[in-house]
Amino acid sequence: MVINTICVSGAGTMGSGIAQTAAQSGFHTILYELNETVLEKAKDFIEKSLHSLVEKQKITAIEKDKTLQRIQFTSDLQTCVADLFIEAIIEKPGAKIALFNQLAELNRSECIFASNTSSLSVSAIAGKIKNPERVIGMHFFNPAPLMKLVEVVNTNYTNEETSKAVIELAKQIGKIPVVCKDSPGFIVNRVARPYYIESLRLMEEGSANFSKIDALLEATGFKMGPFKLMDLIGNDINYAVSCSVYEQLDNPERLKPSYIQEQKVHEGKLGKKSGGGYYQY
Repeated sequence: MVINTICVSGAGTMGSGIAQTAAQSGFHTILYELNETVLEKAKDFIEKSLHSLVEKQKITAIEKDKTLQRIQFTSDLQTCVADLFIEAIIEKPGAKIALFNQLAELNRSECIFASNTSSLSVSAIAGKIKNPERVIGMHFFNPAPLMKLVEVVNTNYTNEETSKAVIELAKQIGKIPVVCKDSPGFIVNRVARPYYIESLRLMEEGSANFSKIDALLEATGFKMGPFKLMDLIGNDINYAVSCSVYEQLDNPERLKPSYIQEQKVHEGKLGKKSGGGYYQY
């Protein structure tokens, strides 16, 4: 399959980053978002991100302008005609299924639907989409323009052509694709749960505070401590992933989500994006 046009649905931090990455790699890119305010913020975010790259002499001003010209910002679903769709919307299966089915009505049967979900079952989503063999997981990491890894998540429905096309696309946009089968948390989020949850458990027990835990783990070689990383990801997103993996694995005690993080979410202390989480920004 030849992919010329990529449509990214959802213009939050992740969706904007994916759209920028695709456009910088030469693809005509559609960034779809129902909320006009969010769409305008995404446009401003991408322009600032590219301007920063120009200032750092990583791209030229001409390359910046060409990248922006390749991005079509839209709130009209009817204009979303593409070869590959990447959704980066709210982590609710129903919303993702509804979106893909709407897009399926507007597009040819061969187009690919990729979910950027970090923990939901891609198989469960695929099973409710027409031609489920064209549904796959394409899990990027934040910030999408910088992070090289992309998890390519095959379901029992995904055919070989779809998988090969997404692996090749990941390489074309400068990413390193790692292929895995659909399972709770895939690879990275499954392995990462103890990094966050055990750190939170130490706080719950009063054994150490968050800044000391971060400092110690960074001193052992981690680029970012768990609490700084949770603030960067967003405590709402991180907590939701922990809950999802916990429930899908039949509630093992070792992976029980922390009440400390749950409280942060309820208080709106989501991390960098809200101005404060474990740290103040």
